[in-house]
Amino acid sequence: MIRRPPRSTLFPYTTLFRSRELNKGGNRSCMHIEFDIKDSRIRYESGDHVAVFPMNDPTMIDTIGKLLGANLDEAISLVSLDDDTHKKNPFPCPCTYRTALQYYLDISSIPYIHVLKEISDYATDPEEKMKLKLMTSNTPEGKALYHEWVHNQCRNIVQILQDLPSLKPPLDHLCELLPRLQARYYSISSSPKISPDRIHITAVLVKYTAPMGRTINGVATSWFAKNNPNNGNKHLVPIFVRKSQFRLPAQTQTPVIMIGPGTGFAPFRGFIQERKFQQVQGKEIGETILYFGCRHKAEDFIYEEELEDYIKSGTISKLHVAFSRDQKEKVYVTHLLRQNADEVWNVIGECNGHIYVCGDARNMARDVHNIIKTICVEQGKMTEEKATEYVKRMEFQKRYSADVWS
Repeated sequence: MIRRPPRSTLFPYTTLFRSRELNKGGNRSCMHIEFDIKDSRIRYESGDHVAVFPMNDPTMIDTIGKLLGANLDEAISLVSLDDDTHKKNPFPCPCTYRTALQYYLDISSIPYIHVLKEISDYATDPEEKMKLKLMTSNTPEGKALYHEWVHNQCRNIVQILQDLPSLKPPLDHLCELLPRLQARYYSISSSPKISPDRIHITAVLVKYTAPMGRTINGVATSWFAKNNPNNGNKHLVPIFVRKSQFRLPAQTQTPVIMIGPGTGFAPFRGFIQERKFQQVQGKEIGETILYFGCRHKAEDFIYEEELEDYIKSGTISKLHVAFSRDQKEKVYVTHLLRQNADEVWNVIGECNGHIYVCGDARNMARDVHNIIKTICVEQGKMTEEKATEYVKRMEFQKRYSADVWS
């Protein structure tokens, strides 16, 4: 049986072309990754996102096979028993269990309550069955147990099968219940003006220890780390581009402020490349101000040499960097924005410039939004109400743009 990974004219394979470590030290990894799109029909613009279809860790798949006593290379098909249903199969059929688990089914996320409820009857140990029944009930005790034992402990379906050894659902039933493995989206960190045949991304390796002591690995970033193309091997991965409204101003002379700590810098790398291209063409480019943040200058100041070259060439007018842990008091990009309130107001209030924010939605982006309103009040001499209206008008005019995640 031929394994059928997700490939079509919509989601073509591309070659994982290059990968390199960006961090200079510390215990965290940040990767610069390039996809070769030369022979594909994929096109992109600075500010777009690329979706990567990841592949599950083969060791996790083998573990499922051993725990359930299943032949992973057995060919299967899903057949709907409802003639009126329009629901599509979660994976192409026929295929093998191994193919379904590797490419199509999510085995790394925390399973939903209804999945555990469906498989609870397969537990043969009375205590384990009672535990599952309680966790999937609507009682306060059941919800608390699910939250503590599954959610807080970050248990995925593989670990639940390991920790409840009498739970052995048929693999075909489990495949019916597991959700589809979703694409992972990354901000593109290159410009087609400079790199027409390559899509660059900047990704932090997701790896942490859960409260139960197990190591949790990100599906996509772990695959990137293990399949480094620099060793001479060819690695293929299906991707597609999602268009975005996150764009530089149409007028090259319009000043911009870009705020992107950590990997939030990714789309701005593409923006800066674009402005460098315009500069080389002899076009007048407006003031380009970048706010970047990381923990330590000596460890995770990513693309430091590139940024220094852009400053020397005048592509970047000003670079404000917050090294949050290089001094006793933590300093973030939000502190630097407050310190440079007059500069910010000059761009957005007097020069009709644009402001861009990329990164954490829950804290950083919200704090930046509040600081911009405060600057409008203090520097623009507005009331709170007028400042709120001004920022909303900037957003409507696409002069205030955010590319954020939670």
